[in-house]
Amino acid sequence: MSRSVRLVRSVAVLTALALPAALTACDSGGRGDTSGAGAGDPYFPKAGNGGYDVRHYALDLAYDPAAHRLSGTARVTARATQRLTALDLDLQGMEVESVTVEGAAAPFDREGQELTVRPEQRLEKGETFEVAVRYAGRPETITDPDGSREGWLRTADGAVVLGQPTGSMAWFPGNHHPSDKATYDITLTVPKGLTAVSNGELRSERTTGGRTAFAWHTAEPMAPHVATVAVGRYGVTRSSTPDGLPVYVAVDTTQTDAGRVALARLPEVMEWAEYNFGPYPFSSTGAIVDRPEDSEYALETQNRPVFPGAPDTGLLVHEIAHQWFGNSVTPRTWQDMWLSEGFATYAEWLWTEDEGGATAEQTFQALYDHGEDTYDDLWSFPPAKQPSAAHVSGDPVYQRGAMVIHKIRRTLGDDAFYDLVQGWTAAHRHGNADTGDFTAYVEEQAPEKDFDAIWDDWLYGEGKPARP
Repeated sequence: MSRSVRLVRSVAVLTALALPAALTACDSGGRGDTSGAGAGDPYFPKAGNGGYDVRHYALDLAYDPAAHRLSGTARVTARATQRLTALDLDLQGMEVESVTVEGAAAPFDREGQELTVRPEQRLEKGETFEVAVRYAGRPETITDPDGSREGWLRTADGAVVLGQPTGSMAWFPGNHHPSDKATYDITLTVPKGLTAVSNGELRSERTTGGRTAFAWHTAEPMAPHVATVAVGRYGVTRSSTPDGLPVYVAVDTTQTDAGRVALARLPEVMEWAEYNFGPYPFSSTGAIVDRPEDSEYALETQNRPVFPGAPDTGLLVHEIAHQWFGNSVTPRTWQDMWLSEGFATYAEWLWTEDEGGATAEQTFQALYDHGEDTYDDLWSFPPAKQPSAAHVSGDPVYQRGAMVIHKIRRTLGDDAFYDLVQGWTAAHRHGNADTGDFTAYVEEQAPEKDFDAIWDDWLYGEGKPARP
């Protein structure tokens, strides 16, 4: 992700400075035979739920932009990780019309973002079941603790959905925590003439009675916060990378020329990222480019990131790197967000270095010497220990996170560093990992090296570390 006030400017700004000078949502986590509200996230305690593990979401939805009305059915296939007489789903706003569990009507009630469902028959541990929720209403825009907007964002000609960290609960019921990943089928019906873009691959496009249904399929596991739909008037380009990977790019018709230029390097960025980070973890790639005013920031939505206007190459590199760091290897909790943002920010440093610009070392030194001139809060907290939910997207998570990665590279040397990065993305491909998993992995791969000072001073330490 790249928040608008932090639009990945470190390389350009800092180069100028340098040159002159334990937890998963599928754990039981419930109370007795109920799933319990919340997966126990340290910063978003109500996000997600215990007691079950979602395997698949099938969303059959329709959206009327003029009325700003969303309606449809969400079918959630899950496996019980404990005995359940009741289970919770996250759904912010909307009106629930009916709920069934395994085809039988189930009573339910609402309290805040919690939709509590009571199956007609108890679900046993290990049992796979389907919950179907029929709902409708005006989907909400959610304001994050840091003041940014997410959820269902209405645009001039449709809508765009951003889900990080909790916005996905604004448009479908589910287990909305990054630790519970699933596959998806999303069908969205919109007025004829509009396009509905989502994750994965487009399976079909059918127009009937003045409305067009776009059916999308995501075969690889996906965390809810990087699921998206975008509705509007888009110019769509379909192509393939040199090695045959499908590319689907949707650019708002007002951004056509700038978007074409900005995304021309997408195949090159993909090839570079695979060379450095390992095999691409998904079955297609691409991008969604909306108007600059449609959202406040870019987001690494799986397969095709969303951009507010045509991105520069640095931002494109950042969001493509997230396909490895954040989407395939997903933080276990929001406290581990630096594992995504630190690596994605460092990817920009590496790209600039490989393009003949400032080296990563020069960028690191400029950030150390003058970074507070650009990022007021750079040294205000450590990347792995944010003070609150309002800080999970703070500058230290991005910039100091990248500095931690660079310190590891310094310690290992380039060959061992790239071996470690590719080993990490392979070991946790399509899974979740936390900070402890990462530090343990680094130490296991290089047992002869001492990383204590990096962890103590740079990852968890308060204030600006002393220069070595």
